[in-house]
Amino acid sequence: MTVASDAALLLDHLDSIGVHGEVRVEKGWDHMGANLADAALQHRQDYEKVVRKRARALKEAWPDAKTTSGFLECLATDDLAAVIDWRGPDRLQQIKDMAAVLKDHQVEEAGDLREALEDPARRHGLRAALDAVRYVGPKTLDYFDILAGLSIGVAVDSRLLTITEAAGITSSGYDYVASAIRAAADTRGWRHGDLDAALWAYVGDRPAKPKGMRRRAVGSC
Repeated sequence: MTVASDAALLLDHLDSIGVHGEVRVEKGWDHMGANLADAALQHRQDYEKVVRKRARALKEAWPDAKTTSGFLECLATDDLAAVIDWRGPDRLQQIKDMAAVLKDHQVEEAGDLREALEDPARRHGLRAALDAVRYVGPKTLDYFDILAGLSIGVAVDSRLLTITEAAGITSSGYDYVASAIRAAADTRGWRHGDLDAALWAYVGDRPAKPKGMRRRAVGSC
């Protein structure tokens, strides 16, 4: 099978279940602290019940964390774990480490994040630096595209794999599945991120893990 043929399989399946990607979907926050919390906590969590409310709580508690520098200053004087009601040290450290990377790459505000990811030269360096952070994997890297509002954002997780498997796509490799979803969107003239959102919403927050799903590494997301 090829990406093109699997994209056709996916579109046939989407037509059969009534899923389309023509509705424009905007995600992300105008607050870098909230974006960082969202990116770190989304792995295998119920978005509405777990992630969104914590990102919102951080935004409300730390208005100065709208910028990356402001977020780092808040970290130095307040307790992030208490603000977002999260005790797991791994994700808390991931948030801090990603903030340091954004600071190093002159990403201060949400608009800066979008500009950095749209610039091919800056994009490569920023993604490479984020990829070096523990617990950051390909999904989190692509999830930053979604948070930045880029049309290319496709973050493959178990929700999307549930649909691609049902469509008859046998590969569960991250890059391959992402390419098939993007090709399907291109065929219909949809933005990649809008189709990603439609697939994610269709499956919901509690999908079953599809057979054959392969992860990049234990703990990566």
